[in-house]
Amino acid sequence: MASLPEQSHKRIFYAAIGAAFLLFSVRLVQLQVVYGDVYGKKSEENSVRPIPREPIRGYVYDRNGTLIIDNRPSYTVTVTPSEFDPNTVDALTSLLHLDRAFIIDRVKKGKEHNRFAPVRIKRDIDFQTLSVIEENRDRFPGVDYEIETKRYYPTTANAPHLFGYTKEISERQLADLGEGYRQGDIIGASGIEAAYEKYLRGEKGVEFITVNARGQNLGAYNDGSNDVPAREGNDLYLTLDAKLQAFAESLLTNRHGAIVALDPANGGILALASKPDFDPMLFSGVTPADVWTALNNDAGKPLFNRATLTRYPPGSTFKMVIAAAALQENVISTNFRVQCAGAYRFGNKIYKDLHVHGSTNVYGAIQRSCNVFFYTVMMKTGLDLFAQYAHEFGFGSPTGIDILEENPGLIPSVDYYNRVYGKGKWTAGYLVSLGIGQGEIGVTPVQMACYSMVLGNKGMYYQPHAVAAIRNKLTGTLEHPAFHSRQMKITDGVWNVLREGMYLCVNAPGGTGGAARVPGVVVAGKTGTAENPHGEDHAWFIGYAPLDNPRIAVCVMVENAGYGGAVAAPIAGLCIEQYLYGEIVRYKTRQTVIAATQTADTVQRR
Repeated sequence: MASLPEQSHKRIFYAAIGAAFLLFSVRLVQLQVVYGDVYGKKSEENSVRPIPREPIRGYVYDRNGTLIIDNRPSYTVTVTPSEFDPNTVDALTSLLHLDRAFIIDRVKKGKEHNRFAPVRIKRDIDFQTLSVIEENRDRFPGVDYEIETKRYYPTTANAPHLFGYTKEISERQLADLGEGYRQGDIIGASGIEAAYEKYLRGEKGVEFITVNARGQNLGAYNDGSNDVPAREGNDLYLTLDAKLQAFAESLLTNRHGAIVALDPANGGILALASKPDFDPMLFSGVTPADVWTALNNDAGKPLFNRATLTRYPPGSTFKMVIAAAALQENVISTNFRVQCAGAYRFGNKIYKDLHVHGSTNVYGAIQRSCNVFFYTVMMKTGLDLFAQYAHEFGFGSPTGIDILEENPGLIPSVDYYNRVYGKGKWTAGYLVSLGIGQGEIGVTPVQMACYSMVLGNKGMYYQPHAVAAIRNKLTGTLEHPAFHSRQMKITDGVWNVLREGMYLCVNAPGGTGGAARVPGVVVAGKTGTAENPHGEDHAWFIGYAPLDNPRIAVCVMVENAGYGGAVAAPIAGLCIEQYLYGEIVRYKTRQTVIAATQTADTVQRR
């Protein structure tokens, strides 16, 4: 029989076992029942890895349904921080030709964000590099690749300043944009790619895979039932005519300048060319550092959008603004005449004209570009009315074109002169040159194209834009962005005078714009030769056609090219011809007669 002390020890032992069992039971209930959801989710996080899946960027089509921005597959090397062996950095650096510090930094930042999510290390690798990675997976734990897309341009219309380009998101952009973006994402950087980023980019998907404690892939989680497929970006339908765009670009070959053509019915951009330019394929995928440096250091400034960012005086193309202000405010009438002897004197200074025009009214002054007439009218009209009507035409402020980059230009005013020269330190002599579009006036080609559109529309202004519709991939519906429009408060009588002068400029003997004529189509326009203190004059032409029912309004600006009538006018005429006929008919003798007969416009003479 056990002694009393032995029985006491047994009871203590059994009590301890019971207490331990009770404690474990309570803890088990706590883990499984009370905190089951919390720890279950944590366990799932450790065993299930979310893999982001990138959407295909939206496609872009021109006004005729031609695909102009496509996507092509591209292979990107990725590293999963949780699996990556730091000892392989040197070998990976050698294989990918990357900086060692860059790889280490990428992996570090990726680990801070999500150590199980792949981090992009190098885009657009070649097939040879891809093969090495595939053959040496054991040597590079955590290193893999994914298939992305890069932009491809299937037509001869480059339009890099209009289309823009995409690039990898920067640290600053990542901080600004926040949720929905991550390190290594591709976003629109300029042009419509940037302006319509939220439509084009689509929505990311996620694929869930099961991994073991070592992070090795064990297959799809829950047979893929929890996966969220990526949603493709929406497609854009542009107002652009791809054939006209390519043709306009060709007309500026070896020149510096811009061409902007608009649809007068709605302000849609038919063409927007800026030269010199660059091949947009250089920005599709990865742009080599030497290529980027060369583009930035090029003296021709190919990255600079001359269509929207230049600020040049418009020369004589601006004369209709002065005429509109003077006629509308009854400063002059159509009977008002000026005797042009080839020069205008104001104080002690002589302002020259290119020709002696004799007795000239407003029609002839526009037709033959008489400077003396407009010097006189400018001094009669005054700076306040000049600035008021220039702003009414849209100068001195952004047009709102939907590519996110433009210069507002400059229209001098009393406040401007007081600020720049000092109150009381400038005289009326500063105003004379404004009458012929010189002096401090600064405009962009896109503003001038809008100006041409307004003249053709008798005052109806439409915000210039490139996108006509956005196609929702989910619903198949089209969304039409809203753009503003307004009617200028100028009488029909004044518009008729301005339009008649522009008709005479192109079609009457002695007109400076005769080189813009198009077979079978009545073109109205105005030439300009803007003085340039740094070199040869800049050549301008604005115009629209057909006269009675405009279908195209165009501006041509060629830097350092001389006379607008000799250089810019024929380029504008060719653009009009290409758009209205779909080809250049003047070089096809037999077809010219037929086309002219079918499309000739009836001109209402005053």
